[in-house]
This record gives sequence, C-alpha cells and structure tokens, in this order.
Amino acid sequence: MRPRPVRQKLVYHDRVLALNALITIAVDLIALLISVSLHEVAHGRTALALGDTTARDLGRLSLNPIRHIDLFGSLIVPATLAIAHAPVFGWAKPVPVSPGRFAEPRRGMALVSIAGPLTNFGLAAVSLGSLRLLEALVPQTRQAALMDLVAQPHRTLTLLGTVCGFLVAMLVINVVLAVFNLIPIPPLDGAGIVAGFLPEPVARGYERLGPFGFFVIFFLLWIGAFDIVFRPFMALIVTLIAR
Repeated sequence: MRPRPVRQKLVYHDRVLALNALITIAVDLIALLISVSLHEVAHGRTALALGDTTARDLGRLSLNPIRHIDLFGSLIVPATLAIAHAPVFGWAKPVPVSPGRFAEPRRGMALVSIAGPLTNFGLAAVSLGSLRLLEALVPQTRQAALMDLVAQPHRTLTLLGTVCGFLVAMLVINVVLAVFNLIPIPPLDGAGIVAGFLPEPVARGYERLGPFGFFVIFFLLWIGAFDIVFRPFMALIVTLIAR
C-alpha cells in the first residue's frame, strides 16, 4: 500500500496535467477562432471595397467570432486535434461574396481570395513581434515559447506560459492557415487567385472542380502530403523564435 503523501502527490500531478491540457485546448481554440474570423472578415471587407455589400448586409463583417463559427470546422475538428496534441487547424463559415457586383468579377475574386491569407500572414507577423517585445521585457520568454512548441501539456500554469502559449498558437495557426489556403485546389483561396489570371474558359473549368476539391484535400491530409508543405514553415518558426 502506497503511503498517503505519495498518493497525494500523484493525484496533484495528475490534476496539474489535466488543468494544463484544458488551458492548452482553450488557448488554441481562442487563437484559432480569432484567426479564422479575421480571415473571413478580410474577404468580406475586400469585397465591400470592390462594390459588393453582400457580407455587410448579412452581418458577416463583424469581429465577433460567434458570427463566423462553423460547428464542425471551428470547434469539433480543432478540439479533437488539440486533445490529440496534434497541430490545431480548422475553418470558419465562408463569407458570402457576389462577384457579379465587381467591375471586373474575376480579378475582383482574385483580390478577395488573397486578402484572407495576407491577413493571416499579418497576424503571424504581429504575434512574432509581440513575442520579441515580450522577450525584451521578460528574458524567459524565449525559453517558454520554445517549450510551448515541444511540450504543450506542460506550458500554461504560469501567466508567462499562458501568454507565450497564446502568441505561439497565433503564430503557428496563422502561418498554417495562410500556407494551406494558398494551395491552388478549389475551393481554397489559392484556386481563386489562380482562376483570376487564367483565360476565362479555362478558369470556368478549373472552378468546376470545386465540389471535388474537398475530397482531394482530405485525401492529401490522410496520406500526410501536407506535412511536406508545412515542414519547412514549422522549421522556420522554430528558428525565428530561437534566434
């Protein structure tokens, strides 16, 4: 029979790990919801600037993440990935766009498409800059951020760990979202950008691949093909944080 102090220490240790895991999931989900919501708002605001008021009329230019949540893509998928300690990924409800309201519909859609990934790259840059600023104030920031990348379950029971966890999550999630969405497979943003510069007959045929695009994407995810795409960007993130 174990002595009671040993059992108490084990119970305390288990509770700490469970609390860390819950905080990690919450931090990652908050970072994801902010990132995908601003991604969609960027699409809508670009469309509005080009003359399409559809997103504004439907209240989809709001910065409130609740208006953009997709139950499966914004909550179930990322929560499952976070519980499995896998990289968190997800999506929001697409902002409605009416290309017919643009002066040049195809070029307008290319601009609308690129606005989302550019916003994610901008958020990633802000997150990295915030880590640099925090490091100037708190020298332990770099170590906490690197720990967050390699040992997430042990990261967040301190204020510094929580802040670093959020900033690292924002950095990683936004880089992943930007790179993923730039892949030219319909209906991803990369396909919208490419279609804007193709001859019209070719672009129409290309866009018709949209209903099959998700099957292609999930197949590539299943075989791990995107790991090859993301690996150099993840290595770059580690290098930037460690410098």
